[in-house]
Amino acid sequence: MAGSGTAHLRPRDEVLLQVENLYVEFPAGRGRTVRAVSGVSFDLARGETLGIVGESGCGKSSTAKALVQLPRPRAGAVRLDGLDLTTLRGEALRRVRRRLQMIFQDPISSLNPRRRVREIVEEGPLVWGSGTGKVDEVLEAVGLDPATAAVRRPHEFSGGQCQRVSIARALVLEPEVVICDEPVSALDVSVQAQILALLEDLKERYRLTLVFIAHDLAVVKNISDRIMVMYLGKTCELAPSEELIARPAHPYTKALLAAIPGSGLDLPPADRLISGEPPSPVDPPSGCRFRTRCPRAAERCAREEPEIRPVNGGDHYVACHFPDI
Repeated sequence: MAGSGTAHLRPRDEVLLQVENLYVEFPAGRGRTVRAVSGVSFDLARGETLGIVGESGCGKSSTAKALVQLPRPRAGAVRLDGLDLTTLRGEALRRVRRRLQMIFQDPISSLNPRRRVREIVEEGPLVWGSGTGKVDEVLEAVGLDPATAAVRRPHEFSGGQCQRVSIARALVLEPEVVICDEPVSALDVSVQAQILALLEDLKERYRLTLVFIAHDLAVVKNISDRIMVMYLGKTCELAPSEELIARPAHPYTKALLAAIPGSGLDLPPADRLISGEPPSPVDPPSGCRFRTRCPRAAERCAREEPEIRPVNGGDHYVACHFPDI
């Protein structure tokens, strides 16, 4: 089983969360398999925000759900403080999940429409028997008035307000890691900015470690300490946010940056950096999965899968045979 390499992983005792050679697959009928995530590895230091970005279908959300074992990955390890979640079952896994909470993409459909906001937010503490004393605190922290908002139902709120409820529901269990699965993609641009600022404030207030997933690199770069770029289930590039924006090494990363309107970056038009449609994850290309759309692809790219390796010095890694360095 060939992975994408783990040269970029830091020592386990230096990180809170470490994912190593993660594989997620789904049956697609007629004996076919969707290879959603194929050998992805990354880690998170305590208090860090890792952004994961890529086109729809690249495996971002599948990676996020595999962190909490929903569903379980086919192979690989997900270690939280050294404890491998893939080895846990039943009550042991249930207890660890309290330390990992998720904020979902669609804020309205992720909330029970029959329940009032207070019931939604206090459900977790009631299940755990930890008391509901923090409900009002977290509602205030996300910008909602407990006296009025708590008695209303989700359909009485806007999308941005519903996402605030979802954030409160995650925070009330006092997690260490919050996985944000495209939390602003369904919101208006002005509301996106408010939610991003809120997440930054809450990260500092509650000492959170964040995984922030989006398909828009312009959104990810503003909130992330490091960014991991994914394509068709693989890691293309991983670097500190400012470094990745200033010196992208992978052609796919360059294409994503060139597609940002008004970015001001000195890059060719996106249509010169990428062409065609993504291949099917049921039958991905041999070698480098990006080669069928890459303007610099060569014979080696079809024959040999690129391993992730350091470039440009420091903490910058890329999986490409011909990176810009």
